[in-house]
Amino acid sequence: MAAPAQPKKIVAPTVSQINAEFVTQLACKYWAPHIKKKSPFDIKVIEEIYEKEIVKSRFAIRKIMLLEFSQYLENYLWMNYSPEVSSKAYLMSICCMVNEKFRENVPAWETFKKKPDHFPFFFKCILKAALAETDGEFSLHEQTVLLLFLDHCFNSLEVDLIRSQVQQLISLPMWMGLQPARLELELKKTPKLRKFWNLIKKNDEKMDPEAREQAYQERRFLSQLIQKFISVLKSIPLSEAVTMDKVHYCERFIELMIDLEALLPTRRWFNTILDDSHLLVHCYLSSLVHREEDGHLFSQLLDMLKFYTGFEINDQTGNALTENEMTTIHYDRITSLQRAAFAHFPELYDFALSNVAEVDARDSLVKFFGPLSSNTLHQVASYLCLLPTLPKNEDTTFDKEFLLELLVSRHERRISQIQQLNQMPLYPTEKIIWDENIVPTEYYSGEGCLALPKLNLQFLTLHDYLLRNFNLFRLESTYEIRQDIEDSVSRMKPWQSEYGGVVFGGWARMAQPIVAFTVVEVAKPNIGENWPTRVRADVTINLNVRDHIKDEWEGLRKHDVCFLITVRPTKPYGTKFDRRRPFIEQVGLVYVRGCEIQGMLDDKGRVIEDGPEPRPNLRGESRTFRVFLDPNQYQQDMTNTIQNGAEDVYDTFNVIMRRKPKENNFKAVLETIRNLMNTDCVVPDWLHDIILGYGDPSSAHYSKMPNQIATLDFNDTFLSIEHLKASFPGHNVKVTVNDPALQIPPFRITFPVRSGKGKKRKDADGEEDDIEEAKTLIVEPHVIPNRGPYPYNQPKRNTIQFTHTQIEAIRAGMQPGLTMVVGPPGTGKTDVAVQIISNIYHNFPEQRTLIVTHSNQALNQLFEKIMALDIDERHLLRLGHGEEELETEKDFSRYGRVNYVLARRIELLEEVKRLQKSLGVPGDASYTCETAGYFFLYQVMSRWEEYISRVKNTGSTSPDAAEVASFFPFHEYFANAPQPIFKGRSYEEDMEIAEGCFRHIKKIFTQLEEFRASELLRSGLDRSKYLLVKEAKIIAMTCTHAALKRHDLVKLGFKYDNILMEEAAQILEIETFIPLLLQNPQDGFSRLKRWIMIGDHHQLPPVIKNMAFQKYSNMEQSLFTRFVRVGVPTVDLDAQGRARASLCNLYNWRYKNLGNLPHVQLLPEFSTANAGLLYDFQLINVEDFQGVGESEPNPYFYQNLGEAEYVVALFMYMCLLGYPADKISILTTYNGQKHLIRDIINRRCGNNPLIGRPNKVTTVDRFQGQQNDYILLSLVRTRAVGHLRDVRRLVVAMSRARLGLYIFARVSLFQNCFELTPAFSQLTARPLHLHIIPTEPFPTSRKNGERPPHEVQVIKNMPQMANFVYNMYMHLIQTTHHYHQTFLQLPPAMVEEGEEVQSQETEMEAEEETMTAQANIIPSPAEASLSQETPASQPESSNQTEAASSEMEDISALCDTAAAAEPVSAAAGASTLEGAASVPAETR
Repeated sequence: MAAPAQPKKIVAPTVSQINAEFVTQLACKYWAPHIKKKSPFDIKVIEEIYEKEIVKSRFAIRKIMLLEFSQYLENYLWMNYSPEVSSKAYLMSICCMVNEKFRENVPAWETFKKKPDHFPFFFKCILKAALAETDGEFSLHEQTVLLLFLDHCFNSLEVDLIRSQVQQLISLPMWMGLQPARLELELKKTPKLRKFWNLIKKNDEKMDPEAREQAYQERRFLSQLIQKFISVLKSIPLSEAVTMDKVHYCERFIELMIDLEALLPTRRWFNTILDDSHLLVHCYLSSLVHREEDGHLFSQLLDMLKFYTGFEINDQTGNALTENEMTTIHYDRITSLQRAAFAHFPELYDFALSNVAEVDARDSLVKFFGPLSSNTLHQVASYLCLLPTLPKNEDTTFDKEFLLELLVSRHERRISQIQQLNQMPLYPTEKIIWDENIVPTEYYSGEGCLALPKLNLQFLTLHDYLLRNFNLFRLESTYEIRQDIEDSVSRMKPWQSEYGGVVFGGWARMAQPIVAFTVVEVAKPNIGENWPTRVRADVTINLNVRDHIKDEWEGLRKHDVCFLITVRPTKPYGTKFDRRRPFIEQVGLVYVRGCEIQGMLDDKGRVIEDGPEPRPNLRGESRTFRVFLDPNQYQQDMTNTIQNGAEDVYDTFNVIMRRKPKENNFKAVLETIRNLMNTDCVVPDWLHDIILGYGDPSSAHYSKMPNQIATLDFNDTFLSIEHLKASFPGHNVKVTVNDPALQIPPFRITFPVRSGKGKKRKDADGEEDDIEEAKTLIVEPHVIPNRGPYPYNQPKRNTIQFTHTQIEAIRAGMQPGLTMVVGPPGTGKTDVAVQIISNIYHNFPEQRTLIVTHSNQALNQLFEKIMALDIDERHLLRLGHGEEELETEKDFSRYGRVNYVLARRIELLEEVKRLQKSLGVPGDASYTCETAGYFFLYQVMSRWEEYISRVKNTGSTSPDAAEVASFFPFHEYFANAPQPIFKGRSYEEDMEIAEGCFRHIKKIFTQLEEFRASELLRSGLDRSKYLLVKEAKIIAMTCTHAALKRHDLVKLGFKYDNILMEEAAQILEIETFIPLLLQNPQDGFSRLKRWIMIGDHHQLPPVIKNMAFQKYSNMEQSLFTRFVRVGVPTVDLDAQGRARASLCNLYNWRYKNLGNLPHVQLLPEFSTANAGLLYDFQLINVEDFQGVGESEPNPYFYQNLGEAEYVVALFMYMCLLGYPADKISILTTYNGQKHLIRDIINRRCGNNPLIGRPNKVTTVDRFQGQQNDYILLSLVRTRAVGHLRDVRRLVVAMSRARLGLYIFARVSLFQNCFELTPAFSQLTARPLHLHIIPTEPFPTSRKNGERPPHEVQVIKNMPQMANFVYNMYMHLIQTTHHYHQTFLQLPPAMVEEGEEVQSQETEMEAEEETMTAQANIIPSPAEASLSQETPASQPESSNQTEAASSEMEDISALCDTAAAAEPVSAAAGASTLEGAASVPAETR
């Protein structure tokens, strides 16, 4: 197997290179945004740039990147475009810029939307250019660029401007390109199409000749493009040299065809055109397919195209075709061929009279049709309307090979898609793992196309939707598996021994050499299948390793996935392993197969089962594991061994590799998706079309749902009637009671329900009444019945004053249908989610709600808030393992809930015992739940009914309040409640109290009745299953858990009615979809009533490690984001309460009308300034330190020492002023910088009690969903903007801080980036040097924005700041030391008690020792250190900075460079702190 060449990484140009470039000089003259006086537009500039910069460099990405980054498209190309100046260079320049925007994954069409007038003309020019002769004005490379541009257009149908142009190319009139006989056949198949076709012809006749000609050109465009492609394809020879331009053109063309076939709006009419052109036959017979190197990717793309052309869907209706329908279509084709053969071709009589199953295999068809002449084959094809009729006495122009393949490929039996899928092995093998076309390396630049499916807006059917996700999920896992295999095997250092065998010179924690491997069972296949039901094998390894690693291997659980690897190294002992060279040939890797652990074997050879029993202690180092092999893969390997004489793979394995459990769940998820595709996927009708991306996107909104609910109980949502009125602006609120004293929550609201159907015309007055009625809400306050006399009986209440948009989100969530809530940072998404859950729980007590989140942390936050509301604890259940424990002693896991039920049962039975005793009833009523039930029925109910009959108002006499208390039968039982129970003020009040007491008693017995099942079910497992299926009303899990455990949940008969998803924009598309199908349908319908998704698509998407899947396949698009793009209505929360208003302005431009809650202006913490710092946010420019900006010790492992030191220095300064360290977090945009900052903190201040460690040092991506008061942010990059160019990452970075944000970056780089302009224009409006106020301690009383009374000092660079912090620290130590000594010398009379002085003395001595120790921790300028070069920090090393640089440089020496510009002496730092004569410093 040839090892793939390592692709080159694209190196982004540095700022100095950018400035030196010819392009940049032109930009500064003509279009750069920061230049005030620009030269007028000159078309020659465009021509010159295109010829010199783009064509001359052969469309080098680096050049195009520079142009696009300089805002060439926005500020020059499109702004000045018009038909008069349009030229080849102009068109090509625009296409290059748009393609580059798509490659960089930034919005591409915004510029065109702002100025759409000339787009139609521009688009027509592109179409014309795409059809031009390749040896003419446009080269093939240029036409490949045009194909890519067209592909982007076809994939952007949600943009109105694009859709209006593209529609003309792919609508029904394009059938003009069909041959007449085929057209007639298609119109006959669907009679209603003939009517449309006649209409089109009529309209065409009315057009003037020029417009008609133009329309015909557009309709025939794709047909002509296909013919042009076929001519290019045929020009590629079989073995001679070929220009790669031709190959790339063919690849891009097939990619375009796949994209057209994979979208229903483009496929509907185009599929027939494609079929009529016989493109696939031409491609499969072409020389390119048979060129092994050049044609590999082309062949893979061709297979994808073949799959989509034969996809199981009705092109016209868009309905998925069943297996029976596909069989019928196949039979119709064969029988029509047999009829033609019988009627016209005597030589085919045998074929015509055979049964279908006998003749529909490829071999049979070739046997029958192979002997026929070319002319006869042409005639057969023309009878089937596949080719034009052959004129008499003329020979066919097609060669025989083409004609035969045309007939055979069209009529051969196809294996169904689901069969193909079921025969596919789930584990990747070495052929897939190292195939760059389907699993690209991390260096994928976005230039070439790949044989990968894409996730765009729309899908053909649910099968297509699941299949694309299945393939991508499989390949994304494969990429991670490849990294693990390369890491483990290279650590083991396999070398060739002297005798030709394998010797391992190293060791790996995650891999072990195999001592013995034997297949122990191959079970018989199921009926109708040709692969074994299961294959089991035993793997023996020798665990001569450290104890903790041995424990990890012995801890392998059932269903854990491992990989069996064969290596046959060719390199001699001691050869060094080079990571830059291809991996396979270095280690001699031959085979990789996956397996699943069944368990470890004990001494007797039996599998040790997982369970509560302790595991047996095994002697010695040798361990044997029983594993399941993939039956499909085993069958394929054995077939290959028997038929082709290949070696038996299963005799060769010599390495077994395990993976981290967290990353190793891919097989379970793939099995879940495959099972879904094998069952009838029942998605609710109201969701089906929206999930596929068709129909009316708002059809699932509650206002359009047929089962909309008129009256809803909002429970404790509103705090008062005023709050309710404010929550429905523009509505007329009618309260059913007039007394203001009674207008208190909870409220029931009746909404006007408008059905969209059957509207009749009304007069104007009627319409006005209708509008008035639609705006009227009827509000009915109601009283929650008394629950009992104890304080804990009082319901917990919501205390949050929701805004009107939050109320709309809550209302939508309570109604049936799809609710999408967009929650910007700090807008109370979790509070809204919890209130929706609570309201559904109270309104629909019989319904069950499933909560799904992306992370355990979000689940914990939700649960903590749910527990604060009025929801019975016994109805809560959490599945899966929470990483961070809930901040509560309660355990909400399955077994935790079982224990709770058992404990609660005992508590309640104790209460029954107490009640029995208080009533003086003999016997043991509290023995079981059953006996308690009888006791309630015969003893409690009888007493209560008798009591009621005595005190109920009979109407004749006025009731007496005293009677209520005197006849009450349960006085003794309630003796431990707050007394007096009865107030005696009125009969009604006391009667309500008495009923409340009875409700309390009744609830005890209701709960015991529910707990009866736990008495009958004996095992913990059965009890937990019962809880899950019957008892729990609110069930929570992460999306990963749902994907892993779907099979088990469905098998249990799990049911739910509502789903609420938090962090929905961070969940992978497929992991969002699976939770919809965790239950079996009822009578063929899904019982799902509500789906509430809460997320923010303007923040970071799901994490996809491989750039190719992320960008090319768009795998990072969550379902939430796709729904927003499709146009599903959203409720956008619009008031944030997290950050200062000034900080909110840095990101609120990204959202619709995001404002601030009142408390952001009113609370003192928001109005007070940040002590010791002049500004509440600042961008601090950091230049190169010792001539180095960013460095990259490993690929993508970026570091910037200057920024790291500056960030830590500011952190230390803030802590010395008195800021609590846990209120400060340090964020950065790269992992490398995170490790570097952690190292510097460890060295500088980590163990110093005066300073401490920040709350977190992590990356922006990891900190999503969290917040802190003060954020210090390092942007690292100095050469290229990098991934911060993704605005979503910028939004997350800017929105983590509540009170202060300080950003360290290379300003000249970031301020030029078009996408970041709204934030950076605000940041650069303030000074770019750090302004500090050293004499202002924390906390300060200064108001934010006020001029400080103290002196402001300007820090010019990092060495100056480092020196300043050192001096400040030393001064602080000295003053503290001096203060302690003075305090200890005070006369005793000044202190009240002698004992206290003594204790204080000991404290002071201890503290003094600490201070001395601290002074030694912080390095002095003589010792203080800054690395000469950036340490190549690695995540594995515990002290990376030490490892990377043994010598650390003296701060004072480094500060000499800064001293010339800005002298800062030790005295300066000290005197400012003392408040004595301060050193003059620059102010604002």
